[in-house]
Formats: sequence, structure tokens, C-alpha cells
Amino acid sequence: MKKLMLLLLQLSFLVTAWAQRNPFVQTCYTSDPAPMVVGDSVMYVFTGHDEDNADFFWMQEWRVYATRDMVNWTDLGSPLALESFSWADDRAWASQCIERNGKFYWYICAHSKLSGGMAIGVAVANHPEGPYRDALGKPLYENGSWDHIDPTVWIDEKTGQAWLMWGNPRVYALELESDMIHSKGDVHLIDMTEEGFGAPPMNQREKGKQYRDSYVEGPWLMQRGGRWLLLYASGGVPEHISYSSAENPLGPWHYEGEIMPLGGTDSFTNHCGVADFRGHSYFFYHTGWLPGGGGFGRSVAVQEFRYTADNKFPIIRPTREGVEPLSNLNPYRRVEAETMAFSKGLHTTQNDRTGVFVCDIHNGDWLRVESVDLGANGARQLTVRAASALRGGTIEIHADSIQGTSLGSVSITGTGGWEQWKTFSAPLSQTVTGVHDLYLTFHGRKGPKLFNLDWWKLKK
Repeated sequence: MKKLMLLLLQLSFLVTAWAQRNPFVQTCYTSDPAPMVVGDSVMYVFTGHDEDNADFFWMQEWRVYATRDMVNWTDLGSPLALESFSWADDRAWASQCIERNGKFYWYICAHSKLSGGMAIGVAVANHPEGPYRDALGKPLYENGSWDHIDPTVWIDEKTGQAWLMWGNPRVYALELESDMIHSKGDVHLIDMTEEGFGAPPMNQREKGKQYRDSYVEGPWLMQRGGRWLLLYASGGVPEHISYSSAENPLGPWHYEGEIMPLGGTDSFTNHCGVADFRGHSYFFYHTGWLPGGGGFGRSVAVQEFRYTADNKFPIIRPTREGVEPLSNLNPYRRVEAETMAFSKGLHTTQNDRTGVFVCDIHNGDWLRVESVDLGANGARQLTVRAASALRGGTIEIHADSIQGTSLGSVSITGTGGWEQWKTFSAPLSQTVTGVHDLYLTFHGRKGPKLFNLDWWKLKK
């Protein structure tokens, strides 16, 4: 009986590991997810990047990820960093991007060397993945205060008026001109009442009174069912996610309750974003789930949910299982190596010539792509683009699990440099048909880095 129980526990662990999709980026620490859907065909998520081994929010750049199926995410690299803004010198904190008239406006906050406080800036690009440039050459708003963090933006679905909101520990609101880069009128300080946010500002609270909730930071502005909604990190530290509603962004706001209660994220902060995609609603947040992670090493995650009949949010709990795929992946065209549903031990980097690619591959590392359609006849050949300055290694391809059916392998030899790419091909030894998860596992001498990987594809 003990042996049977042990076997069941081992099987349970394997199933859980197989099903894990959150956090959906494993190649670096990411935070403050801001989703944006373009044309109902691609979901982009703009994130921050927590530095390794950080003891504070020391963040230098922002990153972008994209998916068509909600499980296989492509790393688009870092098209925006502190160096993109001549006035910024530290703390590349939360951001959000929005499309208008075919251009993409990315609102960020960073420490300003002009005022010595936090400031709101904006960059613009012709494509979601960039390149982006500072639209103004100066902050969109700053006054030397540290309040000006975590911008969120929304365009009124009826009037077309764009609104920008931000702030910790208070909420600020600003109308934007139609060019999306200049302010329209004055900055408004939102009246934060107990009715509106669960508690008034700290300096207005009654001593000893227990309040329902309290706004902290990380606002997310949106519209639903004819009303404005403001989601935010709340309650102090550690943070949970709550929301309020109003007839217009200036209020008065009405506190609606919690969305993601405390517990289960392993991070003392949280920051959310919401988007509808291909008929589904998704709630993004961040966790401390990666190895070595925590409050300063966060990682983005996503849950699907359904609004209630009266367009309110349900309670949403964090899970490592994440969401189900919306479609299948085609392996018979070039698949970027940085497209993955989950991975172990891998990192990505980028340059102007190659773009983003997978680096630091060692023996025992692996990546998974999910819901891959191999067709009625299966694949006959694996081709990869790799580079190795030293000894190379082997890529094995398995179906459904790391120890699942072995379809074959391809050997990588030295190419003369870590970015001197060569194409390698090998016939597959086993044919599998239909839809499967595929695992690319990497093998070679234990210890040293083996090779870098740019892309792969199968051939019928």
C-alpha cells in the first residue's frame, strides 16, 4: 500500500509539472503585466524586468511578449529601456501601452534626474514590438513628487477621449489630447473616500477604526457595461487586488470589493491587467514563483475568468495551471526558439542582426511548446538554427512529456562562435500524428554552456 501511495504521489507530481503554464515567462523575472490585443489576432503583454538577486525594485528596462493561442508566448525582447529617455536615470517601473490611429503609445514611469522624483513619460512606435522613441524628449508629467508611478490609459469607448491615471498612495487623472502625448487641462487628484475605495487617505483615517480596504498603487483603468472600472493593488503590504466603479474617471467612485485576495502568489506586491481576446476574458497578475523569486523577483501569470451577469468581477485565484490553449501551433513553419509554453534553465538575449534568441543552454535544460498540430501523417525531419563557440550538444524532441515518446534528435557541432549560426537537420526516428505537446530537451557535457538556439521547424 505504501508503494502504491508513493507511486500515486509521483504520478500526481508529474501531471502537475506537465500542466504548469504559470508563470508564463520563465527566462527572466517579469512584473506589472499590461495586456494589449491587436486586431483580435495577437495578445501582447508589456512587462517590467526585475533584476536577478535584487534587494529592491532595481529595474532597467521594459519587455514585450506575444501570443496567438494564450499558451505559447514569444519573447519580443526589450524595445524600451531607461536609456530611451534622456531625462530618466533609475527605476523602470510599471507601464502600459495602447493603440490609437495605427500608432502605439507606451506610458511608463521612471525616476527623473530633472526633478528628483518619479515621472510619467511616453514613447511611440509604429508597431507593438517597436522600435519605440521618446515622444516628447521630456516627461509628460512630473513635479518632483514620488507619487507619480504606475500609469494606466484608456480611450473612452463613446467619446474617444483618452484618460491617463496613475499614483501611489493617491490616484491622479489626466485627459490627453488626441495626439496621445500632450495633456489636456490640469491634473486631477481623485477624491479618495471610504465609499469610493474602502478607506480615505491615511491622514484622514480615524484612529482605531477598521476599514474595508484601501487603495495603494498599480491602477488599471477600463470600461465595462457602460461604467468605468478602476482595478488596483490594495490593502497595504502584502497587497491584494480590488476595484471600484464610476460613471466617469473623475468619480465619484464606488468600492466594489476584492478580485484577487491575499495568498498564493508568493509576492508581497501585485499588479493586474485585464483584456478580452478571441471571446475569452483574461486577468493578468504577478507572482514570486520562479526559482529565487519573491517580492523583488516577480513573474507574470494569467487566469481566464467570466464576468458576472451584472458585469462585475468574480473572485479570481492564482493557479500554476494557467489557461487552456485557444488554437494549435503549426510546427511546419519556422518556430522561434523564444516561443515556448514553459521551460527550465533557459534565458534569452537579443541583437540587431538576429533579434531575440535562446542562450545559456546547458545539459538538462528544456523547453515545451504546447498544442502542436503534427497533422495526419506526422513529421519526418527536424531542422534547427544553432550556434556554438565550443563543443555543441544534442537536441532531442519528445511528445507529451520530457520522458515521452522520443521522435528523434539532432546533433549540434561547433560553429565558430556563439552568434555564428548554422542550420542542422536530422530525420526523425518515430512518427506521431495529431495534436501533442512537444519538448525540446538539451544534452551535452555537464557544466559548460552548450549552444544558442535561434529557431526550429519540422518537415513532413
